[in-house]
Amino acid sequence: MRSTLNNLNLGEVGLQEFGEPDNILIRIERQQGGEETQQAAVKTIKDALGPNIDYRRIEVVGPQVSSELFTNGILALFAAIGGIIVYIWFRFEWQFALGAVIAELHDIMTTIGLFALFGLEFNLTTVAALLTIAGYSINDTVVVYDRVRENLRKYKTMPIEQLFDLSLNQTLSRTFNTGITTLLALLALYIFGGEVIRGFALAMIWGVLIGTYSSIGAAVPLLAVFNLRRGSSSPATEEAPKGAA
Repeated sequence: MRSTLNNLNLGEVGLQEFGEPDNILIRIERQQGGEETQQAAVKTIKDALGPNIDYRRIEVVGPQVSSELFTNGILALFAAIGGIIVYIWFRFEWQFALGAVIAELHDIMTTIGLFALFGLEFNLTTVAALLTIAGYSINDTVVVYDRVRENLRKYKTMPIEQLFDLSLNQTLSRTFNTGITTLLALLALYIFGGEVIRGFALAMIWGVLIGTYSSIGAAVPLLAVFNLRRGSSSPATEEAPKGAA
């Protein structure tokens, strides 16, 4: 098929297995001219490959439209991160906001790195997955940060590192249970959802794994790096639980 299509003088031709070995995705350059030229190119391909092929779907996407869609998706991603920064900054102290944003960027960049490492297609579906990962990750981080802030008010004399450790222990089961439940649904999507949604499911699986890790292993330790301190030095409201270290 590749040899046949390369001899049609339609420009760059790309072939890719799409799910099963006998399902092929064919990409060709947009031809110079209007809609009639594009349809003529499709007809040329059909004539060259013969009548024994079932064409499931034919799409024509111009480079300008494709570029605009992708650019808008990336802008939406940065807008979401900006909104998260504002929300966390108003709700918590600046150390929490900065820690949450760094953990968030960590999750997004490692997901992009996964696609780059394995040469996977990065498209609008992947951008949608990145937006979903951003929301999921910040939700986990806010749950942990809420417990840290609550314990800062509750245990006024506890050493700050011990308080961080206590807060993580108190939210650990919730974080893991949420992650495992989400992964079960995503694995079902990846296995049974078909090729169209497989890239989205793969990005989400990685995002849930790395997002769970960053909420525990990055977001809270960053508070110590940024030298978070209590705003009040009033006496403790109650004793710290035993064995909380």
